[in-house]
Amino acid sequence: MTQLVHVRHDRRLGEFALRTIDVAADAPLLHRWVTHPKAAFWLMRDADVDAVAAEYQRIAEHPHHEAYLGLWRGEPAFLAERYDPAHVELVGLHDARPGDVGMHFLCAPTDTPVSGFSRAVITTVLAWIFADPATERVVVEPDVRNTAVQALNAAVGFEVVGPVTKPEKTALLSICTRQRFRAATGVTSAAGAETKEHHRDHA
Repeated sequence: MTQLVHVRHDRRLGEFALRTIDVAADAPLLHRWVTHPKAAFWLMRDADVDAVAAEYQRIAEHPHHEAYLGLWRGEPAFLAERYDPAHVELVGLHDARPGDVGMHFLCAPTDTPVSGFSRAVITTVLAWIFADPATERVVVEPDVRNTAVQALNAAVGFEVVGPVTKPEKTALLSICTRQRFRAATGVTSAAGAETKEHHRDHA
């Protein structure tokens, strides 16, 4: 049984939402997304369905990492992950502070792209994360070669810190404060959004 955790109404594109993942039921869909050529930077191109299910079961059981399925107008359309960078992804590579939250997102591959969709997705994900009053900054570490997502990050308020070397990639560490997000997007944590559950304390 899945549960909606956040809903945001985009003025142009309509309703976006996040729900919990049902690993067994959602694994085939997630497998199609993460193994698609456009998802090369997700680093799961060679995974089979069982490996994808195992990865998202591992995340579901992790105390500092969460994954959610994103919906657009009620249909699966993106994937979002939230993590504590003091414990996941950036341990020893980032000057972690209380209130830091790490984020990943992936838009589903499509043959009919919608203008502004990716920006609406990242805005929704950040609005969800900042809806937790404990969140002070969102931290991301995209591959330095992923210029498309870097442009999206900049558009919603991320500031580049610099490259960091991870085992699987060279990443461009970037940080967005609540104030920078609001200034870049005009979206407050509650504007057009409804959060359905209490978030974990990331401090």
